[in-house]
Amino acid sequence: MIYVHIPLCKSFCTYCDFYSEITSKTREDAFTKEVCAEILRRRGEMDRTLHTLYFGGGTPSLLSLQNLTRILLSLEEAGMGGPYTEFTMEANPDDIVAMGPGYIRSLASLGVNRISVGVQSLDDGMLRWMNRRHDAAAAVKAVEIVREGGIENISIDLIFGFSNLSDEVWEDTVRKAIDLRPAHISCYQLSVEGGSKLAEMVEDGLYEEASDEACRRQYDHLASALSAAGYDHYEISNFALPGFRAKHNSGYWARQPYVGLGPSAHSFTGTSRKWNSHQISGYTSTSEELSDEDIRVERIMLSLRTADGIAEKDLLPLTRKGDVDRLVSEGALKRRAARIRIPEDRFFVSDEIIRELI
Repeated sequence: MIYVHIPLCKSFCTYCDFYSEITSKTREDAFTKEVCAEILRRRGEMDRTLHTLYFGGGTPSLLSLQNLTRILLSLEEAGMGGPYTEFTMEANPDDIVAMGPGYIRSLASLGVNRISVGVQSLDDGMLRWMNRRHDAAAAVKAVEIVREGGIENISIDLIFGFSNLSDEVWEDTVRKAIDLRPAHISCYQLSVEGGSKLAEMVEDGLYEEASDEACRRQYDHLASALSAAGYDHYEISNFALPGFRAKHNSGYWARQPYVGLGPSAHSFTGTSRKWNSHQISGYTSTSEELSDEDIRVERIMLSLRTADGIAEKDLLPLTRKGDVDRLVSEGALKRRAARIRIPEDRFFVSDEIIRELI
């Protein structure tokens, strides 16, 4: 598994705290040079158990095809080249609309077989509040263009749980998302992250977080509507049509090793983590070994985020005697085919359930 972080944006979203810089040709070229050098330095690190590639950001659709090709050639030279079982590129709707189906066909010719479109909302008022660069019409058009360009494995992102999002607007957004029929939908509850514009707004008294009750209503509506439309709720925040679960992200939840490339990217071996510093040129890395307790907590937390859960024989040694039986009797956990999972109607309070086990 390989993740490449593209730290380029044209503007910053209200809620975002991911590392990124305002894009320019100079910054893009400097980043490409640095990440290609990093790839060659880290030759041989990749575990091919799950051979996926994911370009995230930032805004990967701001990377020129020339620089994207340079990165892919460096991966090839370092023994990390394709073909990949899944090659995902994140893209902003307005970039897709501006470049058209030819851009999508070019990505496909380079091996991209999955596009994650940063829709976030299908309401123009909400998009303006988020400081997104596109409107709802562009989001719809972008999905159409990706299909026209020949890529059917389309994921869209949505956000709920902000205090100025009414239930009516949210229900309309979910309906419109279903009408688009993407293969995959990732949906996240808004959180206030330090360093974001939203965190400043909270500190200045300009924004108040949504209530747990409102967030629960919106989450429950999402899960119900997508289930009725044929989507599999296979992870707390992720829904897929049959056959379209995200392979790369599923690898994270299974604790598969991965290599993270680029500024602020993280890597994982199973027993250690490495992360890069937040700067386009001259970034460095720091690493740490995971303790047995770190690994225990991760195994419980990550496996129980998924609808597949964890084999009971693997979970019991990680937990206190009696805790699993107690939570099953309370309905917080469910047994199915020798596995333990959190029932879908308890996904919203999964953090509380997992804390009981940890």
